[in-house]
Amino acid sequence: MTRPRQSGTHAVLPALPDNLWRQRLRRRLLRWFDRHARELPWRPSPGLYATWVSEIMLQQTQVATVIPYYGRFLARFPDVRVLAAADEQEVLRHWEGLGYYRRARHLHAAARQVVTQHQGCLPTSFEQWRALPGIGRYTAGAILSIALDQRHPILEANTVRLLSRLVALTADPGTGSSQEFLWRFAAALLPWRRCGDFNQALMELGGTLCTPRAPGCSRCPLANMCPAYARGLQDQIPRPKRRAASVTVHEAAVIVQCADGRVLLRRCQAGERWEGLWDFPRVELSAAADRVTAAELCGKVAALTGIAIDAPRPLATFRHGVTHHRITLTCYQAAGQDCGTRRGAVRWVALDDLAAYPLPVTGRRISRLLQEERA
Repeated sequence: MTRPRQSGTHAVLPALPDNLWRQRLRRRLLRWFDRHARELPWRPSPGLYATWVSEIMLQQTQVATVIPYYGRFLARFPDVRVLAAADEQEVLRHWEGLGYYRRARHLHAAARQVVTQHQGCLPTSFEQWRALPGIGRYTAGAILSIALDQRHPILEANTVRLLSRLVALTADPGTGSSQEFLWRFAAALLPWRRCGDFNQALMELGGTLCTPRAPGCSRCPLANMCPAYARGLQDQIPRPKRRAASVTVHEAAVIVQCADGRVLLRRCQAGERWEGLWDFPRVELSAAADRVTAAELCGKVAALTGIAIDAPRPLATFRHGVTHHRITLTCYQAAGQDCGTRRGAVRWVALDDLAAYPLPVTGRRISRLLQEERA
């Protein structure tokens, strides 16, 4: 056994389980996976490209949410060359609603890099994958182990939770020393064959039974090997993250419209919340909507777009969350005073053409409101 090691000033890292324990775990976990693995569209004989797309989509996103997006995305972009040749706007449109849009931009940029630097052949080495945009240690290992059965460990939210409970790790799993320990544990657990199945089994067990709250320990194939379960600590391990305080934000989205029905869209810039997507001019308000003046709204829209507008009229209010922000979005309508041709980051768009533009979820809701009003 590896001797326990001091982590920080108080917490002590546990010992790695011995080889016999690890062998028993591999057998049990793979047997369970063979019987209980969910039928997911990216699992039957996955290739490098399909595995890559699925892994990027699954980052911070639930399986049920990803499934319909995955099928539509592969139908439109069936291989890396088609994806590389596509316009980023179309890629974002097919990603619309899945969130974390930086993933889509990185996926598209990486596809172009594969075409230019690897002649359109997806890499088969860990180092080459790590050199692509948006590919970290976990993603590179997951792609290569699942698609090519290469022997790479993985560590993500589900496996961090599962591995922490399997050794009763009471230290914060997010610290550097805990992360180093968990990566060593994940590497020590890997079998010599069926590495891809084993890694998927770890994630499957973490995602379906070894859940953050109310884990299904009575149905877990590893329950009698789990010290956290034996000590009744499964609800305390891993140590919960300290939640960021919620921030209340008031925003306005203004539908600026011409007499011919066209509406104004603005492309979100680098560093903004929905970089690369288009949106109705959206501004943060100094107070709740009922205390905001028309002059403030007109001034902020003009500063953002260069377009002067008439006094805006309230249309609807949406409430939604983005990370720890709790946003109240009030939607207004206003006539634009300059409906001349616009290019670049600000455009006049016909209602029938809105479907071609990638919009944030609330922007798409506003688009549907306009279509309903017209009908």
